[in-house]
Amino acid sequence: MKNFRQQQHRPKKNTLVIGRKAVIEAMQSGKQLERIYLQSTVHGEIIDEIRQLAEQYLVPVNKVPVEKLNNFNISNHEGCVALIAKVQYQNLQDIISFIVDKGEAPLFLILDGITDIRNIGGIARSAFCFGVNAIIIPEKGIGALNEDAILTSAGALEKIAICRVNNLMKAVDELHLNGIKVFASEMKATKKIFDVNFKEPCAVIMGSEDMGIHPALLKICDEQFQIPINEDFESLNVSVATGVILYEVAKQRYC
Repeated sequence: MKNFRQQQHRPKKNTLVIGRKAVIEAMQSGKQLERIYLQSTVHGEIIDEIRQLAEQYLVPVNKVPVEKLNNFNISNHEGCVALIAKVQYQNLQDIISFIVDKGEAPLFLILDGITDIRNIGGIARSAFCFGVNAIIIPEKGIGALNEDAILTSAGALEKIAICRVNNLMKAVDELHLNGIKVFASEMKATKKIFDVNFKEPCAVIMGSEDMGIHPALLKICDEQFQIPINEDFESLNVSVATGVILYEVAKQRYC
């Protein structure tokens, strides 16, 4: 982990929006932001406005110490810096309608609580290679889709559609309203991956390796399944597990 952190680089100045009014103007003009960093000690009406707009446009807001902002090597940040999105986020319903209009069975991947950008990058590579239509991520609790994530994905994050939503529960409801079943990869499930019908319109939820899928999400899924593995080992890496699942999906759909 230490060596990997050393490889991460400071964002280039042209990828930042610096200052409170500049961040507000960026959101109001439709510029997509990856996240906003607010100095933890700043307050006031303009800060409240930034938070309200961020909620409206689904931009995560991180409260950080001033040292974090100073580390960007910029001046006059006014306690507020935004990172311009490296990927273009898409509307979930628009993606669903586009796929259905083409006469295809939708295939989505939902990421719940996955923060390691190396895993996100690996997942994106598998998703793009195996025909996933879009990856659905929450507004909060997900690793930043920054330059390092794009690098680990070998560019896949720039090629596959990404839908950022403020609530995964609502996203599942939207999928259900469009006739798309939602399956959950769960180690304790009794059903095996080979017994799931992935030919129908569906989405697969992948949870973090430490916490798994949020219990509330599991309750509203249509089915849960497991990947059979050697009982003497705890689990697969989430990126590897995603690749295994998507290979099974592709085998069912195209073989």
